[in-house]
Amino acid sequence: MAGLCSTLATAHAQEIAPYGALPSKAQLDWQNMEYYMFIHLGPNTFTDNEWGHGDEDPKVFNPTQLDARQWARTAKLAGMKAIIITAKHHDGFCLWPSKYSTHTVRESAWKNGKGDVLKELSAACKEYGLKFGVYLSPWDRNHPAYGTPEYNQVFSNTLNEVLSSYGPVFEQWFDGANGEGPNGKKPVYDWDLFHNTVYKNQPNAVIFSDVGPGCRWVGNEDGIAGTTNWATLNVKGFTPGKGAPAQSVLNEGDMNGEKWVPAECDVSIRPGWFYSASTNDKVKSVQHLLDIYYGSVGRNSNMLLNVPVDRRGLIYSADSTRLMEFKKFRDASFKTNLALKAKVTATETRKNNVKVKVANLNDGKGDTYWATPDNVLKGTITLTFAQPTSFNRLVLQEYIALGQRVKAFSVEVLENGAFKEIATATTVGHKRILSFPDVTTTQVRINIQDALACPVISEVQLYKAPGLLDVPVIKRNKQGDVSIVCSSPDPELHYTLDGKEPVYSSPKYTGAISLPEGGVVKAKAFLENGKRASATVTAAYDIAPAKWKVTFTDGQNKGADPEKAIDGNPESFWASPYQPETAKYPHEIQVDLGEELTLKGFTYTPRHLLEKSGTIYTYAFYVSEDGKSWGEPVAQGNFANIANNPVTQSVKFSKSVKGRFVRLVAVAPANEKEHWASVAELSVITK
Repeated sequence: MAGLCSTLATAHAQEIAPYGALPSKAQLDWQNMEYYMFIHLGPNTFTDNEWGHGDEDPKVFNPTQLDARQWARTAKLAGMKAIIITAKHHDGFCLWPSKYSTHTVRESAWKNGKGDVLKELSAACKEYGLKFGVYLSPWDRNHPAYGTPEYNQVFSNTLNEVLSSYGPVFEQWFDGANGEGPNGKKPVYDWDLFHNTVYKNQPNAVIFSDVGPGCRWVGNEDGIAGTTNWATLNVKGFTPGKGAPAQSVLNEGDMNGEKWVPAECDVSIRPGWFYSASTNDKVKSVQHLLDIYYGSVGRNSNMLLNVPVDRRGLIYSADSTRLMEFKKFRDASFKTNLALKAKVTATETRKNNVKVKVANLNDGKGDTYWATPDNVLKGTITLTFAQPTSFNRLVLQEYIALGQRVKAFSVEVLENGAFKEIATATTVGHKRILSFPDVTTTQVRINIQDALACPVISEVQLYKAPGLLDVPVIKRNKQGDVSIVCSSPDPELHYTLDGKEPVYSSPKYTGAISLPEGGVVKAKAFLENGKRASATVTAAYDIAPAKWKVTFTDGQNKGADPEKAIDGNPESFWASPYQPETAKYPHEIQVDLGEELTLKGFTYTPRHLLEKSGTIYTYAFYVSEDGKSWGEPVAQGNFANIANNPVTQSVKFSKSVKGRFVRLVAVAPANEKEHWASVAELSVITK
């Protein structure tokens, strides 16, 4: 008996103790989904707005060919695992006939008020084996009770109505936006009430918000998680929206955070979230989507890709085509796991635990693992091949049911008798994907260099992804000269100016193309005499700023000259002074266009590359014939969602106006802590 007890004690001593905050079963299932679809649909689809005002006539919503089965079929063929839809956006419009609103599909022209988008989509998801999720914004710019204490119960009733009527919901998506309603007031959201309502109806749902509790916003709408990304987060004292942690914290999580709140990377396949015909030629390239995939799924996050439904009620052909191209390349990249052919060895393997085996590292299963003994925070995994093997992708996974542990690791390959380091990284979590140039070797070493507790690794995989021909980059300078470049080696670049798709027989790019009056340039890169081609890239230009000059600003920051706002280069910018005593809003910039033009609108490009500071939220735009008499603004309002999605903003005037001088007044900032304004590019719309 004493011997048996000793044996049991030894075996028990080698069991792996969980470390830190842990995922629930629902969170584990959620993380394994990795990639799914977001759909934005509502009155904004028909008004070309990103954020509706709530006063739109509900009859504007009329997607006469709406086919939720097409959406589900597209998602399934694209390799996605679910669809989340904007059941109610900030404008308050409900995609189902809610009892708690008079701003719904019931009041719309669609199906004579008899339709129910949620009913059709939930049924389509079930048919195609997809999970179903809902986005419900607590902000409501239409409901008369918004801004009153009673509104929280109204929203809870709305949640209850949706979550009890359409079957299982895998994710409840809460937007933290909290603006004013029709009465000019803002409520204090009762998040505890909302969460309890969700769990009462959908106990297995993962709740998304800036701070979870199920999963968190990644801190940007670019779809990219931090190179270091912990699934744990400190949430005490924080709330969704303005009470959330800093975006940099959301992007990386907190090492040893108190709660398990993994990141979800939301991003749109187009520049905006809702459909606009103006972005039909701006669907992200396969390379861009691949970069997002590696920056989300490949960095311990899930990828939520928005594919807006068009005014017909269908996914537009350019979007669905790109999704299939992306799926094809992903499948080709991860078709053959070369690690399955390797002999695997490891140092510091945990003993007296039948679950821990070196062979588990390349068995292709996510629920088996290898681990080191307690308090051993380093270890080396070696893969040995019988023949030289080429690869350019590494996939590493932790067994996160026991917690996230790895802090740093490196990858080495045997070259000329010595090991050479080819990559280093920090966190792993559910999945880490590293990309690097092709290497050929007979041995690969993964060195776990540091961890919070004994590393528990479930998978090591190696792949050789095919090469992808980069899309060209089109730029135009201040004079209107267009250049086309491509980072892939030795491509032939062909282009069109007539709106047609470039083919190998289209004009070959040999030098700058003069386009001072504007136009549409489409370009493609070709290799092997046209046998291989990149995706098409499109750039649409209005009149070039060759004759323009800045006549007035209220100041500038050092190096941020006013002329940089009209130089045709979105990488440069004008910024008003940063000093608090001189930087208070409003700010303005005035431009002489050099000639009288008939203007139909203007565009504002914020800083959006390395830094996003100085973004303008509220604006007023003026046009003048003499640069002295400005009159009333020809356009004024807010750049909706620009803080999170800092893309070029296009504003159309209610009617055309003639003038030679324009004036942009920055009335309020997107970030209340920033007292200065910046403009990467200011342009006008004449076509």
